[in-house]
Amino acid sequence: MTLPEVPLAFYPVAVVAILLTGISKGGFGAAAGGLAVPILSLVIAPPEAAGIMLPILCAMDIFSVYAWRGRWSIRHLRILLPGVLTGIALGSLAFGILPVNAIRLIVGLIAVLFSVNKYFALTERLAARLSMSEQTPGSVTGAICGVFSGFTSTLAHAGGPPFAVYIYSQRLDKSAIVATSALLFCIANYVKLAPYYFLGQLNLSNLSLSLLFAPLAPLGIWLGIWLHKRISEKAFFQISYLLLFFSGVKLIRDALA
Repeated sequence: MTLPEVPLAFYPVAVVAILLTGISKGGFGAAAGGLAVPILSLVIAPPEAAGIMLPILCAMDIFSVYAWRGRWSIRHLRILLPGVLTGIALGSLAFGILPVNAIRLIVGLIAVLFSVNKYFALTERLAARLSMSEQTPGSVTGAICGVFSGFTSTLAHAGGPPFAVYIYSQRLDKSAIVATSALLFCIANYVKLAPYYFLGQLNLSNLSLSLLFAPLAPLGIWLGIWLHKRISEKAFFQISYLLLFFSGVKLIRDALA
């Protein structure tokens, strides 16, 4: 197999990005799943980064869903999934019509906003406020969060924060949240294969790099499951989102240069 020409820096950057994504998906509910595309976009174009990551994410999803099988909330999946599918359609449309620099700018903004959101715990505060209301947020809130989650997932595999706004307000235990996240984003990622293929993002060059890094998928998931009960979520995300923030700033600067 002949690998496509990419900058030499791509390889160590890809290892870090893929392992962090696997750890997040395996043990922390995919909340840092949006790390990979912004980080990879520092060395390659965002559509190419998204195309390389999708088959790897699909491989991770198999291990993640198996690890958390049976612990998800079917009721919440039924509320979120229609919105997620709508968001995927809108994200695919954006991918098809926007130039690379516009995608780079959007991915950079997503990275910066999501890292600021995590640093100031905006998602958790909003979810806590919603959960303290007399009536737990229902299907309309879930559908809206699902649309945003599907859209950002399509552009940058970063559907975690919109999903979290809804799911954290539902008073589920930590394992149920991780399991629901695992199954929802597994379905979303496999659905995304179709538009990615028709948009040309699943070409032989990208797939060869996906295959090269595929062994990191189960390793990252296993590390996430192992770390789930051994380190605090706060410590993991402090490092991850600091990296995400600076990656986003760099992408915005490059897009506007």
